[in-house]
Amino acid sequence: MAIQISSELLDGCVLACLKDQDYYGYALTQRLQAAIKVSESTLYPVLRRLKKNGWVTTYDQAYQGRNRRYYQISSAGLTQLATIQTEWQTYYLAINQLLQGEDHR
Repeated sequence: MAIQISSELLDGCVLACLKDQDYYGYALTQRLQAAIKVSESTLYPVLRRLKKNGWVTTYDQAYQGRNRRYYQISSAGLTQLATIQTEWQTYYLAINQLLQGEDHR
């Protein structure tokens, strides 16, 4: 897809995935790639930013002799997700009206 996703919208996509379950980085990348184009190199800075903002927390879990870092949405992240979802609905409706040629002045 040629349309670039904004960082705020990508934040919302990550938070929405984490609302359903905790993920480690690679698994989260796979989950997102099922819907949108995103690389691991794009995702990890997003996860660091979300953690810095207090929207996600992390914990490590052993797996085959190594640790996997899991990401979990926080209560502040749930609040932020609700804000992004509301803003997305407004944005979606406005853009859809423009793309469909609807004039609702």
